Formats: sequence, C-alpha cells, structure tokens
Amino acid sequence: MNFQTSFPSLRKILVGIHDLGRKMAAGADLSHAFIMLDGSYGGKEIASSLVDEDPNSPKGMEQLKVRKPPRQISIIRHCVNTALLANSAELDLAMGPSRKASSLDGQSRFLPVFRSGSCSEIGPKTYMEDEHICIDNLTDHLGVGADFLSPGAFYGVFDGHGGKDAASFVCNNLLKFVIEDQHFPTSLEKALKSAFVMTDHAFADTRSLDRSSGTTALTALIFGRTMLIANAGDCRAVLGKRGKAIELSRDHKPNCNVEKLRIEELGGIVSDGYLNGQLSVARAIGDWHMKGPKGSTCPLSAEPELQKTTLTDEDEFLVMGCDGLWDVMSSQCAVTIVRRELMDHNDPERCSRELVREALKRNSCDNLTVIVVCFSSDPPPRIDVPKTRVRRSISLEGLHLLKGVLDSNG
Repeated sequence: MNFQTSFPSLRKILVGIHDLGRKMAAGADLSHAFIMLDGSYGGKEIASSLVDEDPNSPKGMEQLKVRKPPRQISIIRHCVNTALLANSAELDLAMGPSRKASSLDGQSRFLPVFRSGSCSEIGPKTYMEDEHICIDNLTDHLGVGADFLSPGAFYGVFDGHGGKDAASFVCNNLLKFVIEDQHFPTSLEKALKSAFVMTDHAFADTRSLDRSSGTTALTALIFGRTMLIANAGDCRAVLGKRGKAIELSRDHKPNCNVEKLRIEELGGIVSDGYLNGQLSVARAIGDWHMKGPKGSTCPLSAEPELQKTTLTDEDEFLVMGCDGLWDVMSSQCAVTIVRRELMDHNDPERCSRELVREALKRNSCDNLTVIVVCFSSDPPPRIDVPKTRVRRSISLEGLHLLKGVLDSNG
C-alpha cells in the first residue's frame, strides 16, 4: 500500500507542519497559525489553511474569521510545538496540588449530622431476643462531664440467642465500658476492643442472668467525621455512598475461611456450618457454657473486628441490621431501598420499617432489627447520569435494585 497516495490529507498536514517549523526558525509571527490549527477538526481543512492559502491575504483573513475557535477549546490542545506542550504540562503540575488541596479543604469542612431511626419485629419466631440502641447525641446522653471536641453518636444491634439476657445486658452496659476504659477517647480502637471483652467478663459474673445465653454485637461509634464499626457475630453494617453499598463489617460465620482456620487452630471444629456443632456464629458475647475460664483463649471469641472510616459528603447513610435482614437481602438491595425512601420522605425511621417489611415479604425466618443513620439533614440528591448515545431503559437506582435482587437470589 502506498502511504502517500492512501492518506493525502495526512501528507498535506505533514507538509504544513514542516513549513510551520521552518517559519518558526526564521522568527516569523505564528500566532495566526495556532488559531488556524484550532479552528477546524478535520485534517483536510487544517492542511488547506496551512498550505494552500496565505494567512495574510484577504482570502486567508476571511478563512480565519470563519474558523474562529470555540472558547472552550484550548489553543494549546492542537499545538504541535513541543515546548508549549511541555509548558502546558508544567502549568498543570503547578495547578494540580492547589486543586487537590481545594478539594480536600471542601471535604474537611464536611461535618455529619446524625439522624437515626430503627425498627424491631419479632418475625415468625416465638420469642423476641434482639436488642438495639440509638444515641444521636452522646454529650446529651452522658450528661455532665461529657465534653467532647466533636459531636458524637453511638448505635448498636445485638442479636440474642438462647434467651434475651445476654443481649439486654450488652445493650445496657457496653457503652459504659467504652467510656470508662482508660484508652477512651485517645484510642477508640483499644477502648472498643477492651469494652467488648470486659462486657463479656462482666456478664459471666452475673448471678441473676442466664450465662448460657449469648448475643452477637455490632456497634458504630462516631466522633465528628471518624466512624468506628465494631463487630462480633453475623450482624452487618453497610454504608450508602451515593447509591453504592460499602460493607463495613464481615459476617462471622463458622464456615468462613478466616474464622474456620482460627477455630480449628484453637481446638474447635466446624460441623455443618456450626461451631462445635452448636452455634451458627463464630464470635459472640456470653455463651459461657462453650467458653473456658475468663482470660483463656477459646474457639468462640468475644473480640470484635474493627473498621475505621472517615466520612465525606458522599457518605449518605448507614444501615445496621441483624442476620434476619441479610439472610434475605443483599447489601446493595438494602442501600437502594433506603436511598429511594429517603429521597421520597427523608425519614430514617420509615426507611428502617420499610426494610423490615420487605424482609418479611421475602420470608425471613428470624427476629428483625434494623437501624438507619443519616449523616445529613437533607435527603440524598438525585444522581444525574451523563447522557450517552446509547439510551438507557432503566435508572441507576433501578440498576442497583436489580443487582441486589440478583445477588439475593444467587
């Protein structure tokens, strides 16, 4: 194939560029050349401007008027001068940090507002063994002496089993052990881990409660923009981030690879998905008939896993629920439902009721407890999807909902 005959327009462009370089070497004024380069998108038109017409002639000046570039297009964009391109790159590098800093400043000015709603239903079971706690303002809740630098909040879901004693005890005492810990508030991670273990030991010392009852525990402790999720069991915390579900906890099932390895290393077994053939969770507070002396290591652990998150203005809400919800619904499906409801009425309590109602419709066979925490006083904004040549037949919210349904069915 003959390159020159196959691409005549490209040949003219190359000739024009060569001529432009020769004029630059001679010190000619080439400002008009850059305007011409930007005044046309077709190679043929650019080449004819450079080669066939004299820019200083009346006809050439007329073409300049016709081909005046749009304002939004940079002159540098089509320039073939490598020095100018290099200067442009240096300019971008110089401006880059300032733009990034400006973005970070905007995020640092974001301060969440805590609004929560909850719903708890017995479901098809005979007894209600769940407990939960919602504190939107820690300073008001704790009263005198609670002087925090940032607004604080605390939320918890406790899914009891073998009776309600353990769940009630943890719900009433866990926060107290967090606040009284020597590491609070300088090291929230150490304070939370210690509080879970101390609550477990305190429950073991009780005489009036059934020590063989147990509970999973999922908490969210928030100060300013810092949110710390602590989880021991199979409850789950999911962050709604502009319509996308971000899981902030891991379900502690005995047959989970990480938990199964830990259990077996400590002498336990996993049989048909149950720890030692008895318990369907790998971590819990209580269940002292399955644990050794206080302070000893055993397959059933009360120590939580932690997940620390810095909230931004894209983080819209948090969904916390017991396994009765997640057994029949994916994380993405829950986030899609809550976001749709918030856009409709902006009420987190109604959102939690809707999740419980939907779980019952899907035949959840457990107690149901759901907490929805919003981080803004305003409803989530509508997500604008850029228009493309391919027409969408379903909205972004619809896509998320469809994905959630497929995940739950899978």
